[in-house]
Amino acid sequence: MEESSPTLGKRKDPEEAEVTDSAKRRSLTRTCVHEVAVPSGYSSAKDESVHGTLANPVYNGEMAKTYQFKLDPFQQVSVSCLERNESVLVSAHTSAGKTAVAEYAIAMAFRDKQRVIYTSPLKALSNQKYRELSQEFQDVGLMTGDVTLSPNASCLVMTTEILRGMLYRGSEVLKEVAWVIFDEIHYMKDRERGVVWEESIIFLPPAIKMVFLSATMSNATEFAEWICNLHKQPCHVVYTDFRPTPLQHYVFPVGGSGLYLVVDENEQFREDNFVKLQATFSKQKDFGDSRGHRGSNGKPSGRIAKGGPASGGSDIFKIVKMIMEKKLQPVIIFSFSRRECEQHAMSMSKLDFNTQEEKDTVEQVFRNAILCLNEEDRELPAIELMLPLLQRGIAVHHSGLLPVIKELVEILFQEGLVKALFATETFAMGLNMPAKTVVFTAVKKWDGDSHRFIGSGEYIQMSGRAGRRGKDDRGICIIMIDEQMEMNTLRDMVLGKPAPLVSTFRLSYYSILNLMSRAEGQFTAEHVIKNSFHQFQYEKALPDIGKRVSKLEEEVAVLDASGEAAVAEYHKIKLDIAQIEKMMMSEIMRPERILYFLQPGRLVRIREGGTDWGWGVVVNVIKKPSAGLSARGGGYIVDTLLHCSPGSSENSSRPKPCPPRPGEKGEMHVVPVQLPLISALSRLRISIPPDLRPLEARQSILLAVQELGTRFPQGLPKLNPVADMGIEDPEIVELVKQIEELEKKLYSHPLHKSQDVDQIKSFQRKAEVNHEIQQLKTKMRDSQLQKFRDELKNRSRVLKKLGHVDADGIVQLKGRAACLIDTGDELLVTELMFNGTFNDLDHHQIAALASCFIPGDKSNEQIQLRTELAGPLQQLQDSARRIAEIQHECKLDVNIEEYVESTVRPYLMDVIYCWSKGANFSDVIQMTDIFEGSIIRSARRLDEFLNQLRGAAQAVGEVNLENKFGAASESLRRGIMFANSLYL
Repeated sequence: MEESSPTLGKRKDPEEAEVTDSAKRRSLTRTCVHEVAVPSGYSSAKDESVHGTLANPVYNGEMAKTYQFKLDPFQQVSVSCLERNESVLVSAHTSAGKTAVAEYAIAMAFRDKQRVIYTSPLKALSNQKYRELSQEFQDVGLMTGDVTLSPNASCLVMTTEILRGMLYRGSEVLKEVAWVIFDEIHYMKDRERGVVWEESIIFLPPAIKMVFLSATMSNATEFAEWICNLHKQPCHVVYTDFRPTPLQHYVFPVGGSGLYLVVDENEQFREDNFVKLQATFSKQKDFGDSRGHRGSNGKPSGRIAKGGPASGGSDIFKIVKMIMEKKLQPVIIFSFSRRECEQHAMSMSKLDFNTQEEKDTVEQVFRNAILCLNEEDRELPAIELMLPLLQRGIAVHHSGLLPVIKELVEILFQEGLVKALFATETFAMGLNMPAKTVVFTAVKKWDGDSHRFIGSGEYIQMSGRAGRRGKDDRGICIIMIDEQMEMNTLRDMVLGKPAPLVSTFRLSYYSILNLMSRAEGQFTAEHVIKNSFHQFQYEKALPDIGKRVSKLEEEVAVLDASGEAAVAEYHKIKLDIAQIEKMMMSEIMRPERILYFLQPGRLVRIREGGTDWGWGVVVNVIKKPSAGLSARGGGYIVDTLLHCSPGSSENSSRPKPCPPRPGEKGEMHVVPVQLPLISALSRLRISIPPDLRPLEARQSILLAVQELGTRFPQGLPKLNPVADMGIEDPEIVELVKQIEELEKKLYSHPLHKSQDVDQIKSFQRKAEVNHEIQQLKTKMRDSQLQKFRDELKNRSRVLKKLGHVDADGIVQLKGRAACLIDTGDELLVTELMFNGTFNDLDHHQIAALASCFIPGDKSNEQIQLRTELAGPLQQLQDSARRIAEIQHECKLDVNIEEYVESTVRPYLMDVIYCWSKGANFSDVIQMTDIFEGSIIRSARRLDEFLNQLRGAAQAVGEVNLENKFGAASESLRRGIMFANSLYL
């Protein structure tokens, strides 16, 4: 990195005295690490007696704000950095107290008569933050897409999207802003919205200083170096993984009993307890529902093991009851499904945690909260059913709840009136609402692609809710496990390092058009690409790649070239044998020839593509239904015990191949193998135990196979097709003869006799090294910058074809409209504006059609639309197809059908149409299986979208359309859909 010198200083705070081991560990972790990235040639003009140095910031002046508690080391260092008027990234656990740093920056802005912006990733968080900051500082405003309050206030709370919009439009407000606080900056790795943070940071004027608040991340320094490089100003990192309240992590085996402490408050993994825990699983004779049903050969039969109500309901009841008896409440029980959350809460009907006095308070708060709703909406089942639950101190929190209920639950939880909260992981985002205990009902989640174990970053975020500072001496985490879990998997999840922050930068048409229409020349799309965190991370890796190539090239030069011809000849014989064997195997593999020899215990060699899985053991052969007797045996599956990499779970879609390597200990798993993947059959068979479910049984077979390998160093003896299998086909007889002659040559070759392993190895190593050099050189050539440049060129072509810009890149009327739309697909919606689709519709139809642009939950129901909606939907789908085709023609990687499906989402058309025409909320929720809260969230985003469309129509002088969009928006804004937030 040319422009910023390496980080200047790394220091630990001096709060380290000699004490006993465990206390010492606690005191050590209480420290914080401070580093700073500084541009080269930068000199600080600060008075060292007041501000300390860049590498060691201290503040001895008058504080802008005082606290009722002694600041932690990381807070003191952060405040000192702020008083130096330099940007700072504070990376710490949820409960550590990052908010105190943000509040100090706000207090400084008020003291210095400057303005400050506080951005948060979600509207709901912005509302909560507004409420919190309004109590502390009077002059606070709020700007989300839904609500604007006091936009001229000195401290403005807003979503990051609003800030980006202000930066694009060159808002006057920014001229008075001294500080921007980015809360939850780790959101930058969000696939959909991460780019909004990146662009906002790139566009901020260098005079504005930034405060970044983040959960712990492993590459905080790299992020600070990017900021320093980008804005040519120092950026400090203050990092602490200290938890004010230490955590204890217990495991509860589903269907078992008792808790096992696996990680103690000193972050020591208790292997002894883990072994006891594993034993409970082998004792459970029945592998039934709670573990996912398994077939006789130890394979999962396809049902996903889930701690759902069938398997875990009673267990969850047991745990919650025990928590209450041991006075470990309040407790948050995390599930990864919203329906499951509700089912678990409903199964607690026998439990009651509140006193009569608390019940009365809950009722009073509840009645006050629902005053913001109409009479008819107060009688909705989703509201009426909630009161008895809340009175017993039980609540549910997930994104599908009515906003008023969700906020009510948060308020009651903060007041200690909810003792057991069933929540999804979204509750772990944002506002600090800790509990004494946290329970995980499952260790796996569906992430849209697969069921996977939760990552350490997710675990850190959720478990961080356990332990209330100043109230609990320790927080308790209970993990429910419904299957045997590898020790390392659990250890990595609970004690793993936080994930690094990785850029998800991409180019959107919205950004490109906004950049093209900006008057100043400095902000071009090229400028944004060059300055993105993505490009910074890529370029940072380049020197390392260059060094690696040089090192490998030296190694090639050193590898001895002598005897290379002999090695090459020896190698060629081996390759020839392999090739003829392959031809022979393809003949032998006919089911009528081979099935007889695939008895249980037979050793077979498996090869899939370029991967050699080595020798495995046949367990069972299954004929695939209706596959027919394929000539090449594709209709059969051979269940084979194969050596897999450690931690390949039987539930994963496919265990990873792991040919045995010296020193590596893998595991045997039953893997379904298609017949054509068998590359060799051995004459050897071994006996296999009747029950392969216990790991020990499978590992004993691994040992047997490895022992055979040492007994036959030349390779396991193979079945001879002619002598052993009795095949008399003249072609095969000929192939067997050829193999025998080549093997004679091989065995008489000098290299085979001397087994000059070193020479063979050096030849193979040279081939590997050359291959790696080629790959690295390709990576260096394939510059990310060039990729983005090509994409930019292609996207600009699309904009020209659609008439958003002219041949000289000047933004036209259509492009000016698209510049103002960032909630839905800007290309598609401007197409409808300009091709007349909207002109022929009334404002109710417009509201319904516009709802297709709003991302949200999918409905599983069949969509039957009335004629007044089916026609416009067809036009929308046709336009989407045309735009996808144009993008495809312009060499963009767009799958036409996927584009249409992901861009056009007609699930709420009916609901919005009826609501717009005046239907009751209780009627419209009957029309769909989508959660009430999700409908409301979509309706509010739709209102924001319609307002953007109104602004776009106004910008291009379409008065008729402007009025229609206005009327559509107006028709939505009533009742429970737009009830005020309780925080405002």
